[in-house]
Amino acid sequence: MTTRCGLVAIVGAPNAGKSTLVNALVGQKVAIVSPKAQTTRARLMGIAMEGEAQLLLVDTPGIFDPRRRLDRAMVAAAWSGADGADLVALVVDADKPGGRRLDPIVEAIAARPEPRLVILNKVDLADKAELLALARRLNDELQPRDIFMISALSGDGVPDLKRALAAAMPEGPWHFPEDQVSDASERMMAAEVTREQLYLQLHAELPYASAIETEKYEERRDGSVAIHQQILVSRDTQKAIILGARGAAEGDRQPCARRTADAA
Repeated sequence: MTTRCGLVAIVGAPNAGKSTLVNALVGQKVAIVSPKAQTTRARLMGIAMEGEAQLLLVDTPGIFDPRRRLDRAMVAAAWSGADGADLVALVVDADKPGGRRLDPIVEAIAARPEPRLVILNKVDLADKAELLALARRLNDELQPRDIFMISALSGDGVPDLKRALAAAMPEGPWHFPEDQVSDASERMMAAEVTREQLYLQLHAELPYASAIETEKYEERRDGSVAIHQQILVSRDTQKAIILGARGAAEGDRQPCARRTADAA
């Protein structure tokens, strides 16, 4: 049996659908998803199997014009995730390609040595004439191995993309067991799930500089897990946003009341 294994760096602007695509390729949720830009903050790897090929999918933070120290760290993490990759996959929101946001990303990828392909996502929402024009432009500027038109959310076009990624991987042994879907620890995944719920429940109210720390992750004999976490915010006044009035959040924010909000 000839096995293949390689690293695919998933890059693009914020909200292009990178994390949704990684989840679709893996076949289950390994990366959190929310409408909030820059939901992905650090390099996270999803592990997908396709035939005899193992795909190591690096879900990177969205690339944008950094203005703060946290922004610069996130953009640096995105580009470092592409270093030495067997393939760089540029994901573009075909419905809202971004114009000026996309231009510097394309220029940077064009100057990189790694092989590349282009993935036009959300094609079900895009104007067909504009979609074809975008594809021609990216083909001329990047000269990718291929251009795929998909909808990561519905799964349309994802199987063809997955087969192409597998075929592009170099021959070699798998780096992880066949049933492993991510390189993240259970503590990290638990923190990410909580952070996703905060984004979904608090929306624009959530302090951008918040973080989650998993203090305890204990597997019980009955198969359940006890998880103790802290929600870290930058100012005392932001605690009320997380906990609600007098520490009792209402409605769909109730899960947040069972966490501890500490200033960091």
